[in-house]
Amino acid sequence: MMHLLIGLALLLIGFSVINAGLLVLYAWRQSSQAVTYLSVVLLAILAAIQLLNFSYLEFGTEWVHSRFYNALLFMVAPTFYLLSAPLLEAKIQPFAERWQHFLPVLLALILPPAWALPLAFVVGSGYLVLLGFNIYALRAQRSRFRLELLGLALMFVLAILVIVLGVSNALVPDQVFFSLYAAAIGCGFVLVSAVLSFAPQLPTEVAEAARETYAVSTLSKVDCEAALQVLQQLMHMQKLYQNTELDLPSLSEALGLSHYQLSELINTRLGKSFSRYLREQRVEAAKLQLIHEPKATVLGIGLAVGFSSQSNFYEAFREIVGMTPGQFRKLNQKSIPK
Repeated sequence: MMHLLIGLALLLIGFSVINAGLLVLYAWRQSSQAVTYLSVVLLAILAAIQLLNFSYLEFGTEWVHSRFYNALLFMVAPTFYLLSAPLLEAKIQPFAERWQHFLPVLLALILPPAWALPLAFVVGSGYLVLLGFNIYALRAQRSRFRLELLGLALMFVLAILVIVLGVSNALVPDQVFFSLYAAAIGCGFVLVSAVLSFAPQLPTEVAEAARETYAVSTLSKVDCEAALQVLQQLMHMQKLYQNTELDLPSLSEALGLSHYQLSELINTRLGKSFSRYLREQRVEAAKLQLIHEPKATVLGIGLAVGFSSQSNFYEAFREIVGMTPGQFRKLNQKSIPK
């Protein structure tokens, strides 16, 4: 049984380290430098912890009982909090307030490692409570994130289990503790990857929901009507929606707005999120092609209007139209020229 647990932990450690590298590439695509840097720091910390867990489980090294290891543990919770809080609170903390979150790291350098390790998880529980309050404050927006909330709930359950495990580490054999902890981090990476695969625009949509909740307007100096006209021209005349890589930052740059301004513009004036707006533009274009281009394949049309895969096309079409593209084409056969 112990061999199976260690084997699973080693497998998830490998996944964590590889996935951390892939998520760094995702982080570099974010428009906010603060988000990018904090994401890279958090991923580096988690990757380092996993490599030290691997070193212990595979070779029996004692780095997991060092002050360095405990310092990394103390850094996880505040880094994740500083990364998440601006999205959930619709505001950016000044640097003078940020660095104070890392003061508990000093405890890892002062206290004996055996005391510092469980204390790091206690500090983590405090940050988990803070994030819980932030998420609860967005409860009015929960209908927009039903699937994502399921993933978030699983993350919270996992985090609570990790904290319980960390606090009770003295009661658990080291091999069991570090195997379970490494496996828990690996499961966290699996959940994050799954959520980002199904909802790549989730960080942007969460920020939009937070701004609506806290009513922080970024449009005070923007001519909204003119901006909407330019947006319509970019979509209808230049057909920017056909670009598979089109995202909020690139479209906002084309409009001469910040991505926060464009996000709020679409939310407040059009009553939808950016990702919903973009899906609707692509689906409307696909509907016209399904009717007027009978020889074109459904997949070819989906890719032509900007969807990256057949599954994404079908999912968006069914969500917006209420049927599959094939069903829509059959119902509109009379409109297709022969």
